Amino acid sequence: MADAFVGIWKLLDSKNFNDYMKSVGVGFATRQAANMTKPTTIIKVNGDTITIKSQSTFKSTEIQSSSEFNETTADDRKVKSVVTLDAGKLVHMQKQNGQETTLVQELVDGKPILTLTHGSAVCTRTYEKEA
Repeated sequence: MADAFVGIWKLLDSKNFNDYMKSVGVGFATRQAANMTKPTTIIKVNGDTITIKSQSTFKSTEIQSSSEFNETTADDRKVKSVVTLDAGKLVHMQKQNGQETTLVQELVDGKPILTLTHGSAVCTRTYEKEA
């Protein structure tokens, strides 16, 4: 099922991203810069390993599915993360200072919908296949 996510995906639409970033503690200047970027996400699968790379003019990151790992987010937060495939969805859990953030990517009508949740802040980002 992870093969359905493979490809190069460009951000098409983003709702409530600023509220989500504010909730996780991202500062004003960084939020302004991040709100203006249109990242490209590259997803690859090699056996049981899923690699997710996000590229933008703001910052690029790369993570792989595995047991818990240390991650530095695009906004420079240091979190403990786990990426899994669960019921056809890519689930990325981040933990920091007793708080949890979930990033769930699912395919809806062939387009990945990424839902970012931290407390009551929920952001939805829609992508379209580039290649």
